[in-house]
Amino acid sequence: MGAGACRRSLVLDVVIAGGFALLDTGSTLLGLSWWPERPGPLAWALLAVQAAACLSLVARRRAPLTVLGVLGTYTLVVTLLISPGGLLVPAGQGNVWAPFATIAAAYGPLYDRRDRRIAVAALAAYTMVIARVWDPSAGVLVDGVLRTAVGPLLALYLDGRRRVLRMLVERAERAERERHLLAEQARAEERARLAGEMHDVVTHRVSLMVLQAGALRVTAADEHTRQTAEELRAAGCQVLDELRDLIGVLRTAPEPDVPPSAADFAALVAESASVGTPAELVEEGDRALASPVVGRTAYRIVREALTNVRKHAPGARVQVRIEYGQARVRLTVRNTPPTGLPGGPLAGTGSGLGIADLRRRVEVVHGTLRAGPSPDGGFTVEAVLPAYVAT
Repeated sequence: MGAGACRRSLVLDVVIAGGFALLDTGSTLLGLSWWPERPGPLAWALLAVQAAACLSLVARRRAPLTVLGVLGTYTLVVTLLISPGGLLVPAGQGNVWAPFATIAAAYGPLYDRRDRRIAVAALAAYTMVIARVWDPSAGVLVDGVLRTAVGPLLALYLDGRRRVLRMLVERAERAERERHLLAEQARAEERARLAGEMHDVVTHRVSLMVLQAGALRVTAADEHTRQTAEELRAAGCQVLDELRDLIGVLRTAPEPDVPPSAADFAALVAESASVGTPAELVEEGDRALASPVVGRTAYRIVREALTNVRKHAPGARVQVRIEYGQARVRLTVRNTPPTGLPGGPLAGTGSGLGIADLRRRVEVVHGTLRAGPSPDGGFTVEAVLPAYVAT
């Protein structure tokens, strides 16, 4: 139970205790209980003790048996002072001499205690005191039993209702977990189905392209055509390998994200240099400071930036600088001014949304990306990423 709920419960108990203290004091003075026709000091003292006993209801949640014992003991003392003590002579001999607070006190033991055998035994003794079984009277017996029965019956009802609600909540949570597992199973089956369809459709076409490129390499008359056919065949084989990896991902559950290694960045730079765009890689700091998600994001930024240089800045030289820090990873890809005019076959390819997609990806990891022309006429892509991002 939270602090707010505890305060609300305490305020409610204080209100209940104060209400019963006022009710019992007023009803006693009106002659509905043990009040004598000519009250003396003893009667006024007992009236004050009765109010204090009623105020013990404040602890009815924390110590229900203690509250029951306080009100039962008070009732027993008053009864013994009347008979056989003869020190008090009530105006109404047929009244129940217990305060109305005994009704609220009888509620707590069955509701708030786990060991109900002790609670039932205490309530039985409590009922005998209130009903004055040693001095039987039909009206007093019925009234006393009703007073002590209302609270326990209400407690049993509310406790049963609480148990049923808890069971329904547990059943709903279990159904939610089962629904989640079924959804995961359905997604896994859909992934496997998509993997099969992708394999059947794409692999068939790419395999034909690879075979045709291989045939062209063998039958071509000039060396340039054979070299181009070999490059096309190698690219097709690479596509098939990547497609196989993608099919494996779709068929199985995702594995933990693994950051690119230093060799992966070096391979990107070497690949760029091999197609006529000289590039240099400079790494500073410990790569272990970057979490897997950050490493993967940095890899994609470098790949996209190098691709854009090859498309739009022919003849430019590129420097890739990655600085690993305790809190930040700074990545800079800067190219010199191009020596030729863009307009080759690669310039018109792509969607034109590469930088925008990178900016969204960087924002997901709470980083920043800046891309724009450099003062010397080149182009700079600069990203600042947090060193750690949870996978």
